[in-house]
Amino acid sequence: MVSIDHLTHKILTYIPYVLVLIDMRYEGVKCGKDGSVDNHMEMGKKLLAAGQLADALSHFHAAVDGDPKNYLAYYRRATVFLAMGKSKSALPDLSRVIELKPDFTSARLQRGNLLLKQGKLDEAESDFKKVLKSKPSDKEEKDATSQLAKSDELQRLVAQAGRSYSSKDYMTAAAQLDAVIETCIWDVASREMRADCFIQMGEMGKAIGDLKALSKLKNDNTQGFYKLSTIYYNLGDHEMSLNEVRECLKLDPDHKQCFSHYKQVKKLNKQIQSAEELIREQRYEDAVSKYEDVMKTEPNVPQFSLLAKERICHALSQAQQASRAVSVCSEVLQSDPENVNVLKDRAEAYVQDEQYENAIKDYETAAKHSENDHQIKEGLERAQRLLKQSQRRDYYKILGVKRTAQKKEIIRAYRKLAQQWHPDNFQDPEEKKKAEKKFIDIAQAKEVLTDPEMRTKFDHGEDPMDPESQQGHHQPFHGGFHGFQGFNPFGSGPFNFKFNFN
Repeated sequence: MVSIDHLTHKILTYIPYVLVLIDMRYEGVKCGKDGSVDNHMEMGKKLLAAGQLADALSHFHAAVDGDPKNYLAYYRRATVFLAMGKSKSALPDLSRVIELKPDFTSARLQRGNLLLKQGKLDEAESDFKKVLKSKPSDKEEKDATSQLAKSDELQRLVAQAGRSYSSKDYMTAAAQLDAVIETCIWDVASREMRADCFIQMGEMGKAIGDLKALSKLKNDNTQGFYKLSTIYYNLGDHEMSLNEVRECLKLDPDHKQCFSHYKQVKKLNKQIQSAEELIREQRYEDAVSKYEDVMKTEPNVPQFSLLAKERICHALSQAQQASRAVSVCSEVLQSDPENVNVLKDRAEAYVQDEQYENAIKDYETAAKHSENDHQIKEGLERAQRLLKQSQRRDYYKILGVKRTAQKKEIIRAYRKLAQQWHPDNFQDPEEKKKAEKKFIDIAQAKEVLTDPEMRTKFDHGEDPMDPESQQGHHQPFHGGFHGFQGFNPFGSGPFNFKFNFN
């Protein structure tokens, strides 16, 4: 166990060293006050010249902390802030420079320029006038005179814009404010007024641009975020609307307008997301029902009704409910005739309904607005191919059998139809003529589909009974009906009803 006397002795031994360290620290403080500010200033200047702004700023921070009355330290720091694009931080430093050294014209001129950009025209004008009264250099005098004239012109434009806005001449007001904001790029009031002008003019894209800029210029911009959210909402962009209203509530959770709007947008957004998930799961009827709920939730914004109908059109097309799809798609295209997605969906529905010519028209219209869409190209080629096939005789349809039908089924169907449509069964000349044509089609269908080679050709898109399709190949009906193998549909003379199945 260590004795108390021994411990005391060790502590007393270290006391001189502690006193030396304290003394050295005190000397360091004195040295800092005497020389470190100058060192920081010098290092800051070198780093600024080298473009190392963050490091330069650190040294000028230290210089200001070391000597709060050193106007050059503030001025150098303001210079770095301006080089970094942080004009808001530069302005208080320039004001402090002028407070410490009122005749520092360079700082006053720079402050005047910043105030001008902020739209604080009276304050800027005051700075420019004081520069001119303080024996400036030739360049400073020239700059101050020019900026003073510009300030006077801007004040005139602001007053004119205010009068135009009050008289609801929003187009003129916007043009006048354009000229103001070209110089006063950080002018909050002018941007707010111009945003309102754009809203009144229906120029929502431009209004959004100004409101976005205001969200960076103003610290508490709840009203700006609310306006952005409502604009996006009325444009049918529920996701952007939700993002902006959330920004409003971050600044003020109790903001009544934003909170009320938030609940509406959130509900609508949830319904739309649910509907899209149902489409991905191929639950198309459920998706249609969910999008019908969307239209009930927001019946007053046309864009959401249009969006819902567009997606219902898609769901019905995917579900192969052709007639319903065509009806809904057509309703959307009345309002938005260049909607490529809806044109593609309606074209698909037309294909399902065997309206190939209409499908081709829709695909061709869609292609004009989306030239590199492979889906459109493939759909158009398919519709054209199906149209060509539909214009040829479909022997399966003539006999009412499936493409997979066996020979016995084909013969049975043929025999039934041949008995029904034999021309001897009809006395009226017109009806007899119609029956003759039908009887020939039935006979040709039987001939093609009971011959393996001809049936294979037909299944590959070639009509063995069409001379043009044959292109010089053997034509089984060449020379009239005697080309039938063992069967003459009309017999000889008066129609003899006889069958010979090979």
